[in-house]
Amino acid sequence: MNKKTWYWIIGAVLVGLVVLCGGVVSLGLLAANNLDTGGPTFGDAVAIVRVEGVIVAGEAPPPSPFGGGTGNAYSQQIIDYLKKAEANDSVKAIVLYVDSPGGSSFASDEIALQIQQMAKPIITSMGSMAASGGYYISAPTDEIWASSHSLTCSIGVISQFLNVAGFAEEYGITTVTITSGKFKDTGNPFRNFTPEEEALWQEIVDEVYDEFVQVVAEGRQMSEDEVRQIADGRICTGKQAQEMGLVDELGYLPDAIDRAAELGGIEGKPRLIEYKHTPTFWEALGASFNHRSPAEELQQLLNFHAGSPLMYLYVGP
Repeated sequence: MNKKTWYWIIGAVLVGLVVLCGGVVSLGLLAANNLDTGGPTFGDAVAIVRVEGVIVAGEAPPPSPFGGGTGNAYSQQIIDYLKKAEANDSVKAIVLYVDSPGGSSFASDEIALQIQQMAKPIITSMGSMAASGGYYISAPTDEIWASSHSLTCSIGVISQFLNVAGFAEEYGITTVTITSGKFKDTGNPFRNFTPEEEALWQEIVDEVYDEFVQVVAEGRQMSEDEVRQIADGRICTGKQAQEMGLVDELGYLPDAIDRAAELGGIEGKPRLIEYKHTPTFWEALGASFNHRSPAEELQQLLNFHAGSPLMYLYVGP
């Protein structure tokens, strides 16, 4: 055989190996998509939908099984999982596992609205933290379970604006801003707020806070006055939250699963279905080579705070 033929053979072998590896990886990812509990593999099921990380709006990027996740909980992905659980006839109840400091008020409300539309029993199981927006999405569920060591509550709204005026002055940086109205550049990082701007933004924050109070009051069957007495942004433990009427029972995820099975009318150990995105071989391969630089990480942080979005977010350590 000539050299060109050998090149073709070698190329075909390499392509075959890539396809074979892709198949093996895809099978592994498919297997990883199912929660390994040692329980039954058929029959009535409890679905688990996880909300882990900062809550943000939109679709999630393809994940990488090789690490480097975003650390965010994307509202549209969570909504899609909840809809799938609702549509699956074998799913009799749902556990919403929340381990989040909260995040975007818009994204949190999107998730809460979907939960309010669910017909099947849905229980929240709080992880190490379910604060602010993490509590907002928990409030409409049928029951809330938390560990005595979970950090939760933080009922309130926060909006932060960067101010680099001192930095700019120190380094001789000047800006020229031309607007169509006196409020158009509210939040300009190169100057302080005016009293009028502070009053305007406080009114917006108060309006969104009122909505938070209403969601908690309706979900926990409390009066709005009762909620306002404890909705001052304080962080609390799961045990303290239970004493305030914000949590029903103390326990961990297995306890919440057992309770969800009971509410769903499942006898014996339930089958568990955990909804998560399984990346294709090519998604996984591409993501493994896509590592953000420190500059890109900083840019993402700046973009996250761009426009100072209204946040149901716990910003403590």
